Amino acid sequence: MPVKVFPVHEFLELQVSMPCVDTRSEAEFTHAHLPQSQNIALLNNDERAIVGTTYKQNGNEAAVLKGYELVGGKFADYIKQAKKLAPEKKIAVYCWRGGMRSNIMAQLFSNAGFEVSLLNGGYKAFRNFVLDTLKEPRNIWIVGGKTGSNKTTILNLLKEYGAQSIDLEGLANHKGSAFGALGMPPQPSSEMMENMLALQWKNMNPELPLFLENESSKIGSVKINDDITNMMRLAKTITIEKSVEQRMQSIMHEYGNFPAEDLIACTMKLKKRLGGLRMQQAIDFLNENKKTEWLQILLDYYDGGYTHSNDRRTPQANLTINGIGVSNEQIAKNIIEAVKNIS
Repeated sequence: MPVKVFPVHEFLELQVSMPCVDTRSEAEFTHAHLPQSQNIALLNNDERAIVGTTYKQNGNEAAVLKGYELVGGKFADYIKQAKKLAPEKKIAVYCWRGGMRSNIMAQLFSNAGFEVSLLNGGYKAFRNFVLDTLKEPRNIWIVGGKTGSNKTTILNLLKEYGAQSIDLEGLANHKGSAFGALGMPPQPSSEMMENMLALQWKNMNPELPLFLENESSKIGSVKINDDITNMMRLAKTITIEKSVEQRMQSIMHEYGNFPAEDLIACTMKLKKRLGGLRMQQAIDFLNENKKTEWLQILLDYYDGGYTHSNDRRTPQANLTINGIGVSNEQIAKNIIEAVKNIS
């Protein structure tokens, strides 16, 4: 069965309906890949290094021969992995540039009776698509509010009620503060974050509002794409106002059950900004299990930071949504209605 080659847009549509194999090395795959793809490396990390060295020392022909020497005995295992991954024997394949690695694997699967779809230009072509997609403008509304305003919850409720929203913190596996990694899985690379974001971004209708949470240029260790950051700084804003009591209750619900040593480790990240005295007071409160007093110190810091962050924005419009004594569900509905009236 002949291998079929597809450009990026068509390949991504096919990938929805069949398993996708990244044939690059484990290290390349771990750094970043097409979302939903799985790794069957033609050359593992060590083998790829050997082939690269052979190429530099003896040229392309010797490198190709060395590659076949290293992987030839593993072809049967690759086919077994593919059958387990794609029992219906339909599979998509790519490598770095759509070159030798993916072509060898694609032909191998084809000879084994698979219907194989190959990405023209490989992962490099996909990355070009990602960067081009993230330059496309959208009708962005930034959902903001002081720490503890349940912005992420409200953002997800907006989506549940039919509005367009993207949870950047969800993609980054981080809640966006010094405490944002608590209880979260490891963060992706910034490149992988871009890959995941682009697949959502391309499906957003540019004519309709798109709600994003107020973020700095980094979420934890993950850097937000520069084009997206620039769009966010100029976007229309929504400020959710909640009482201090509401916010403290929300933060305590989210972080209050973590061990004191975890909260202390996170608090110490703020030493330069809190100052030595306030940081020591916060740590003492945690050691004494006085989490309310600890939280009051942090809220003073975070509220000041929120005001400073907003001063750097130049929004086209700003809405304020009263959330005092109002459920998150009602806040989301009020946001949709308010934006609809402006639009």
